[in-house]
Amino acid sequence: MNWNEYGAFIIEETKNLLAIDSPSGMTKKAAEHVAARFEALGYAPQTTRKDGVLVCLGGRDRENGLLLEAHMDTLGGMVCQIKANGRLKITPIGGLRAENVETENCRVVTKFDGVIEGTAQLINASTHVNEKYADTQRTFDTVEIVLDEPVADAEDVKKLGVRTGDYVCFEPRTRVTQSGYIKSRFLDDKLSVGILLGYAKYLKDEQITPERAVYVHITSFEEVGHGGAFVPADTREMISVDMGCVGDDLGCTERMVSICAKDSGGPYNYDLVTTLSNIARELKLDYAIDVYPHYGSDVEATLSAGYDIRHGLIGPGVYASHNYERSHIDGVRNTFELVRAYVQR
Repeated sequence: MNWNEYGAFIIEETKNLLAIDSPSGMTKKAAEHVAARFEALGYAPQTTRKDGVLVCLGGRDRENGLLLEAHMDTLGGMVCQIKANGRLKITPIGGLRAENVETENCRVVTKFDGVIEGTAQLINASTHVNEKYADTQRTFDTVEIVLDEPVADAEDVKKLGVRTGDYVCFEPRTRVTQSGYIKSRFLDDKLSVGILLGYAKYLKDEQITPERAVYVHITSFEEVGHGGAFVPADTREMISVDMGCVGDDLGCTERMVSICAKDSGGPYNYDLVTTLSNIARELKLDYAIDVYPHYGSDVEATLSAGYDIRHGLIGPGVYASHNYERSHIDGVRNTFELVRAYVQR
């Protein structure tokens, strides 16, 4: 296997998906794109009613299915008020934080009249005017959307077609450095979607049929808690391929694959975590086993929906989660190799 080929493929697929706005609930275009990419690789994906993408990668044993999940939905905003001065107040979708989008370019996607550009700014944003600039807490009461249109009041905004309920999508600002770092908003979790597309390509290229059925589900509502609430009937195990947390008191870095032992929803399946850890150790992958106290994944929605499955969580290390995120091609490779080895074990 030529890793450079697959690494380049994964990065390109990730960049293409990052360019498509897809906050939770507005993922149809992203789903169409992902489905088309699986079709181009020779698979037959299905689009779920929730705009998820489900595809079988093959497998002989249909009584012991493995489901790999990643999510294409992201954080975003929604217009909840058109202010009298022509500015917009937004409500967050998922864990979006006001302090993390201040000064970011954005797009307001109207339901009927197209897309309008704008910027998220602190109210009274000029430091030469606002003497309380540094002391103001950044919340969605103090950070507003300034439209790049000549609007003076709410009626001017409404004439543009903007209404309550319109989505606000933030620029990903994707960049890949020569040293292998991948920087962008929404690497959580579009980077892992790219990894699973790369794995699907690998199976086709090498003409490998897994011993057991392997499914991929690219979900559309993970950031709001119910993306993984559906699995194929013959699923016995599920691994959420999501981001690995990087920060103080954690072992994971951007160049590692993370194996999560416990998050805010409780511990992951002990046997599955142990098996993944042993594989990573045997292959000499760069990995870390961590506990994430402020994290949830698709697999928790699966368990809450009542499915009787073994569950795990892995993914490339991502720094500055839910902000301007950063990972590394080494973390991508370690995650790819762990997926590959686990399926083939």
